[in-house]
Amino acid sequence: MQATQETEFLAVLNNGNCEPLKAAVHGLVLMTAALCALYNGAAWLRRRERHLAVNTVVYSAAACWETLHVRHHLGCRPATAPAATLEATPLPAHDCVADAA
Repeated sequence: MQATQETEFLAVLNNGNCEPLKAAVHGLVLMTAALCALYNGAAWLRRRERHLAVNTVVYSAAACWETLHVRHHLGCRPATAPAATLEATPLPAHDCVADAA
């Protein structure tokens, strides 16, 4: 029984399983890296210390990397409806952006 529960728990690691959860986790890391990059960039502008510039570059690269992860996980989500159905379904008039302007 223990092995079955462990296998089910590890199923989240398989491609296609829990992709929105994975995207959310990477999104949280993306936000954290972006915030750290902004902080270190602002601190570097104020104090001009080399380690702050290095941190800004590293955190910016991490934010870019995490963006790729988020996009990957969002792209792996199973489609809820075929693409032809989505294209053929007209939007209600109140959902159109042009009408809101």
